Amino acid sequence: MTDLLLLHGALGSSQQFAPWLPVLAPGFNVRSLDFEGHGARAFADRPFAIDHFVENVVDALDEAGINRIDIFGYSMGGYVALRMCRLHPERVGKVFTFASKLAWNPESAAKESKMLDPDTILAKVPKFAEMLAARHHGNDWQGHLARTADMMRALGQAPVLTQEDFAAIQHPVRMGIGDRDNMVGLEETIAAYRSLPNGELFVMPGTGHPVEKMDVGRICGEIRGWFGG
Repeated sequence: MTDLLLLHGALGSSQQFAPWLPVLAPGFNVRSLDFEGHGARAFADRPFAIDHFVENVVDALDEAGINRIDIFGYSMGGYVALRMCRLHPERVGKVFTFASKLAWNPESAAKESKMLDPDTILAKVPKFAEMLAARHHGNDWQGHLARTADMMRALGQAPVLTQEDFAAIQHPVRMGIGDRDNMVGLEETIAAYRSLPNGELFVMPGTGHPVEKMDVGRICGEIRGWFGG
């Protein structure tokens, strides 16, 4: 069976894919991981950075003895997967990104990072704060937000993926987005897709950004169709 790696998004963890595993298991050897400082994985003694998360993926593949793997990346996980294609192309087969923000600049980074203020979250959406504390058990969720915001601002100043990078990726890549995503623009997804030599665009109707609200059967069916499981 095909080896398939599921990569979570910013503020997320591998546990968000728990409902997907029994649906995908019949056709794939499914794996997932927590990026450093996410879920149950401790912070590393360094800032959050896309290239550090790529290192997490490479380390996991090395530990499992896997030379090459297909990757589904949700949100930030898709960005990590594409960066993996640039840094370690020989380790990646096919890629499917979904709801991944691909156009970073100072303005978009400021908008995204502004939503990660712990005091505002505690005051206005305390249940979200409780969820973050539970999801990143053992880690400081407020510190997690601060590191994520710093990473976003750094991406705004110096994106690690540009249209030139997308054009250099030779892997088969399917870029997906929900038509009701209010965090990632359809236009930026299309722009990146058009730069890919072997890209495919997928728009899922009636779908927003949160992974927990996706139709599991539907997205897993699309994953099967793309990776052939």
